[in-house]
Amino acid sequence: MKNFKVEKLLAGETIISKEPGNSMLPIIKSKQPVEIEPATWEDVEVDDIVYVKVHGNLYTHLVKAKDPIKGVLIGNNKGGINGWSKQVYGKIIKIL
Repeated sequence: MKNFKVEKLLAGETIISKEPGNSMLPIIKSKQPVEIEPATWEDVEVDDIVYVKVHGNLYTHLVKAKDPIKGVLIGNNKGGINGWSKQVYGKIIKIL
């Protein structure tokens, strides 16, 4: 299944996204618009908020750790960990 947000980011476009859920409170509210610029896992650092696929699911979550072999460890702002991924499509550059 194709995702238009991923396609736009892979094409080099900066997008606005409104993801549902409260796992990033108080940083990002549910459906609060965020501006996302294209990025790869190599481009991001710990504590960056990224648009990423982990275990088949897309998240707007925090980078908790970085490893040259595993990629980035992704988690929410409530202490939850989603797992390691190299499928980072973008980095949040502004919370609107």
